[in-house]
Amino acid sequence: MNRVTVWYDSACPLCRREIALMRRLDTCGAIAFVDAAGPAACPLDRAEMLARFHARETGEPLLSGAAAFAAMWRAIPLLRPLGEAARSRLVLSMLDRLYLGFLNVRPHLQRWLARREARA
Repeated sequence: MNRVTVWYDSACPLCRREIALMRRLDTCGAIAFVDAAGPAACPLDRAEMLARFHARETGEPLLSGAAAFAAMWRAIPLLRPLGEAARSRLVLSMLDRLYLGFLNVRPHLQRWLARREARA
Protein backbone atom coordinates (compact mmCIF):
# COMPACT_ATOMS: atom_id res chain seq x y z
CA MET A 1 0.00 0.00 0.00
CA ASN A 2 1.23 3.49 -0.83
CA ARG A 3 1.83 5.91 1.98
CA VAL A 4 0.19 9.28 1.64
CA THR A 5 1.27 12.60 3.10
CA VAL A 6 -1.52 15.09 3.72
CA TRP A 7 -0.96 18.75 4.56
CA TYR A 8 -3.69 20.46 6.57
CA ASP A 9 -4.37 23.72 8.41
CA SER A 10 -4.53 23.15 12.17
CA ALA A 11 -5.70 26.75 12.63
CA CYS A 12 -8.90 25.96 10.69
CA PRO A 13 -11.74 24.48 12.80
CA LEU A 14 -13.19 22.78 9.73
CA CYS A 15 -9.85 21.20 8.80
CA ARG A 16 -9.25 19.99 12.35
CA ARG A 17 -12.59 18.16 12.35
CA GLU A 18 -12.01 16.64 8.93
CA ILE A 19 -8.50 15.46 9.80
CA ALA A 20 -9.71 14.01 13.12
CA LEU A 21 -12.24 11.93 11.17
CA MET A 22 -9.64 10.82 8.61
CA ARG A 23 -7.25 9.80 11.42
CA ARG A 24 -9.98 7.61 12.93
CA LEU A 25 -10.70 6.04 9.53
CA ASP A 26 -6.99 5.48 8.74
CA THR A 27 -6.91 2.11 10.48
CA CYS A 28 -3.78 1.05 8.56
CA GLY A 29 -1.73 4.09 9.54
CA ALA A 30 -1.04 4.80 5.86
CA ILE A 31 -1.39 8.58 6.10
CA ALA A 32 1.13 11.04 7.50
CA PHE A 33 -0.69 14.23 8.51
CA VAL A 34 1.46 17.38 8.40
CA ASP A 35 0.32 20.67 9.88
CA ALA A 36 0.96 23.22 7.13
CA ALA A 37 0.26 26.03 9.60
CA GLY A 38 3.01 24.80 11.92
CA PRO A 39 6.80 24.69 11.68
CA ALA A 40 6.87 21.75 9.23
CA ALA A 41 8.43 22.23 5.83
CA CYS A 42 5.97 22.66 2.97
CA PRO A 43 6.65 21.67 -0.64
CA LEU A 44 4.99 24.92 -1.82
CA ASP A 45 4.51 28.40 -0.46
CA ARG A 46 2.74 28.09 2.90
CA ALA A 47 -0.12 30.39 1.84
CA GLU A 48 -0.71 28.22 -1.23
CA MET A 49 -0.63 25.08 0.92
CA LEU A 50 -3.25 26.56 3.25
CA ALA A 51 -5.52 27.78 0.45
CA ARG A 52 -6.20 24.31 -0.98
CA PHE A 53 -5.98 20.71 0.16
CA HIS A 54 -2.67 19.02 -0.79
CA ALA A 55 -1.46 15.43 -0.62
CA ARG A 56 1.28 13.28 -2.08
CA GLU A 57 1.29 9.54 -2.63
CA THR A 58 4.70 7.90 -2.28
CA GLY A 59 6.79 8.57 -5.37
CA GLU A 60 4.11 10.70 -7.05
CA PRO A 61 3.90 14.45 -7.70
CA LEU A 62 2.12 16.76 -5.26
CA LEU A 63 -1.66 16.72 -5.74
CA SER A 64 -4.13 19.49 -5.02
CA GLY A 65 -7.89 19.78 -4.61
CA ALA A 66 -10.07 16.79 -5.45
CA ALA A 67 -7.08 14.75 -6.67
CA ALA A 68 -5.49 15.17 -3.21
CA PHE A 69 -8.69 14.03 -1.51
CA ALA A 70 -8.83 11.02 -3.83
CA ALA A 71 -5.24 10.07 -2.90
CA MET A 72 -6.13 10.28 0.79
CA TRP A 73 -9.31 8.23 0.27
CA ARG A 74 -7.34 5.49 -1.53
CA ALA A 75 -5.25 5.03 1.64
CA ILE A 76 -8.36 4.49 3.81
CA PRO A 77 -9.97 1.06 3.33
CA LEU A 78 -13.52 2.32 3.86
CA LEU A 79 -13.08 5.16 1.31
CA ARG A 80 -10.83 3.34 -1.15
CA PRO A 81 -13.63 2.68 -3.69
CA LEU A 82 -14.33 6.41 -3.93
CA GLY A 83 -10.63 7.15 -4.32
CA GLU A 84 -10.28 4.51 -7.02
CA ALA A 85 -13.36 5.86 -8.86
CA ALA A 86 -11.64 9.27 -8.90
CA ARG A 87 -8.92 7.80 -11.15
CA SER A 88 -11.49 8.28 -13.92
CA ARG A 89 -11.09 11.71 -15.54
CA LEU A 90 -14.85 12.17 -15.59
CA VAL A 91 -15.30 11.39 -11.88
CA LEU A 92 -12.28 13.51 -10.91
CA SER A 93 -13.61 16.40 -12.99
CA MET A 94 -16.97 16.24 -11.21
CA LEU A 95 -15.27 16.04 -7.80
CA ASP A 96 -13.06 18.99 -8.71
CA ARG A 97 -16.11 21.09 -9.59
CA LEU A 98 -17.68 20.18 -6.26
CA TYR A 99 -14.44 21.08 -4.47
CA LEU A 100 -14.30 24.48 -6.19
CA GLY A 101 -17.86 25.12 -5.07
CA PHE A 102 -16.93 24.09 -1.54
CA LEU A 103 -14.03 26.57 -1.56
CA ASN A 104 -16.62 29.35 -2.02
CA VAL A 105 -18.55 28.36 1.12
CA ARG A 106 -15.54 27.26 3.19
CA PRO A 107 -14.87 30.73 4.71
CA HIS A 108 -18.48 30.88 5.96
CA LEU A 109 -18.20 27.39 7.48
CA GLN A 110 -14.88 28.27 9.10
CA ARG A 111 -16.32 31.41 10.71
CA TRP A 112 -19.40 29.54 11.90
CA LEU A 113 -17.32 26.77 13.48
CA ALA A 114 -14.91 29.27 15.04
CA ARG A 115 -17.85 31.11 16.68
CA ARG A 116 -19.27 27.80 17.86
CA GLU A 117 -15.93 26.77 19.39
CA ALA A 118 -15.59 30.16 21.10
CA ARG A 119 -18.96 29.64 22.82
CA ALA A 120 -18.07 26.14 24.02
